[in-house]
Amino acid sequence: MPVVQLTQALTQSLPKCPEDKSHIELCDTAVKGLYVEVRATSPGIGTYYLRYKDAAGKTCHQKLGSTTEVKLTDAKERALQLKAEISNGKDPKEETLKKKSIPTFAEFFEDKYLPFVKQHKRTWSNDEQMYNTHLKREFGHLKLSAIKREAVQKFHSGLKQQDLTGSTCDHYLKLMRHALNLAVDWDIIESNQLARVKLFRECNQIERYMNDVELARLLKVLHTDDNRSVSNLALFLLATGARSNEARQAKWDDIDVVNRLWKIPAINSKSKKIRNVPLNDAALEVLATVNTLDEFEYVFVNLISGKPYACVKKTWHRLRATAGLPKLRLHDLRHQYASMLVNAGRSLYEVQQLLGHSDPKVTTRYAHLAPSTLQQAANSVSPRLGQPSGF
Repeated sequence: MPVVQLTQALTQSLPKCPEDKSHIELCDTAVKGLYVEVRATSPGIGTYYLRYKDAAGKTCHQKLGSTTEVKLTDAKERALQLKAEISNGKDPKEETLKKKSIPTFAEFFEDKYLPFVKQHKRTWSNDEQMYNTHLKREFGHLKLSAIKREAVQKFHSGLKQQDLTGSTCDHYLKLMRHALNLAVDWDIIESNQLARVKLFRECNQIERYMNDVELARLLKVLHTDDNRSVSNLALFLLATGARSNEARQAKWDDIDVVNRLWKIPAINSKSKKIRNVPLNDAALEVLATVNTLDEFEYVFVNLISGKPYACVKKTWHRLRATAGLPKLRLHDLRHQYASMLVNAGRSLYEVQQLLGHSDPKVTTRYAHLAPSTLQQAANSVSPRLGQPSGF
């Protein structure tokens, strides 16, 4: 174990390892514990190490890098830094082992994230779908600590080039942020590198309202199509303004026909609160024709599987195409219900309560739907402003 003064010239022209030895160590006189190991299998190439004792007094060796990749000055600086950390109770080996134990994004997402959100997030299946569609292929092989801000920003921008909306691209970024935030909370990684990746924040409030002619076409299809289950579901959405998942999860036990109320349990409500929806005549007519009462637990049932619908996209696309409304979303039926309320002169407060909006600002998007109502309101002051009698 020769003790020498390590120089950059020496590290670039290292002595050969003797034939009777597998390796030699050249220990530095300036920085205690720093040495270069030269192996017989790699002549001319050395590896910097720092020799130190851990808290238990055991001799340990921390690798600093190859002489062909790390300059001697950098190796000495790193060795001095580690020695200072060791004197403060930090063990480089423990840090190395901790880094090795950090899971890949795929391991973390499948083994820890999904089991957690399945218990805490109703829309966990959307997370799983986004993971399987893009995230697993892009980041699954990387350790969580190796996921860098620049790579995720590039991925986020690349999604936009695949004709995804800015809002959809943001959903992917938000999912990754949330996953890595949990990893920080669970002490798997120290920090979340994605906190400052910018979102597109595009306005995605798409509002599609049917005029009287279009609504009549849709109603004709929904009242006559052979698929009564999905047609009735759509009619019920039009009559109540409910969200699709709320109606698909509706049970007969939640329906009170006598008092004309539908109780949406907190587990199915977006606000996570119990919501009571008044049932109008149109909604009661739909319920009277469903024919699942006393036979099924759920109101709207796939008669082939006997279970509530998980998705009705394929049938809905056919129904809307038949009605000549190829871009009408199922969620637009909720907007249509709101527009009919506003245009009938109902107040925005009433609309807010019927739709179950927790924030009245969400309801104000419908304020422009009733210009005739606003005109009537404006005209209400006219009688007071007429020319006084006697002039």
